[in-house]
Amino acid sequence: MLQEQLRGTGVALVTPFTAQEAIDWTSLERLIDHVIGGGVDYVVTLGTTGETPTLSSDEKLDLIRFTFEKVNKRVPVVVGIGDYNTQDVVKRLEKCPLDEAAAVLSVAPYYSKPSQEGIFQHYKAIAAASPKPIILYNVPGRTGRNMTAETTLRLAHEVGNIIAMKEASGDMVQCMKIVRDKPKDFLVISGDDAVALPQLACGMDGVISVAANYFAKDFSGMVKAALNGDFIEANRLHYKMLEGFDLMFEENNPAGIKAFLHYNGIVENTFRLPVVPVSEGLGRRIEQYLKKY
Repeated sequence: MLQEQLRGTGVALVTPFTAQEAIDWTSLERLIDHVIGGGVDYVVTLGTTGETPTLSSDEKLDLIRFTFEKVNKRVPVVVGIGDYNTQDVVKRLEKCPLDEAAAVLSVAPYYSKPSQEGIFQHYKAIAAASPKPIILYNVPGRTGRNMTAETTLRLAHEVGNIIAMKEASGDMVQCMKIVRDKPKDFLVISGDDAVALPQLACGMDGVISVAANYFAKDFSGMVKAALNGDFIEANRLHYKMLEGFDLMFEENNPAGIKAFLHYNGIVENTFRLPVVPVSEGLGRRIEQYLKKY
């Protein structure tokens, strides 16, 4: 069952770049092997962490195909397709090579700040057009508009092709209302690494993580332990990583996670504007932390 496959740890993959800002395919293959070897349950390509707004249409298609090829069905692959233009999302769903995708992760419309009814109609339209199940994504810190529990639940109950919600509002009460009132087979997935553990304790089904790009083994171990009710082990791993979460998100995502991965020799510390590397001071603190870790 798909919902069981997407229960646990998903990782929102970064997009490595060369010094010339081309996609670094060798480093991406290395990253994919690193996270799968670390025990994550599935991967997400073309999320915001992948600097998707800076990628061309052709690059996005190439990334989807490359990810399918290198993952090679070892774990499910979720593809990010979202925008504030509903018609554009529908067209991309029709054009993208999604045969091997488990699901589509689609961020709530950003910038335009639609009403809750507008958000509902946006998702209803793309769910009708999608050949794959849809995972909703609420991240008001980036979109400028919170998607309320009521809107999420309305979509979960009324639109059959919507199977999950990635919740990154940071509002624990909102998350608990969704967990309490959702359909039985609807997944509620954390999008906040630092509070994922208490959210799992409240009944959420897993995490789509940034930190698991680096902490693949420990993060997926924490999630597995929590889902199995072993909160002694889950707490141990959570507190082992906690300072790392703070450092990783202090200035920017994905600048923070790429600094971690660069230290480990997995990717170059290279970006496309407007994202830039972390400051020199933060970079030194990250290096010091990882030496201890």
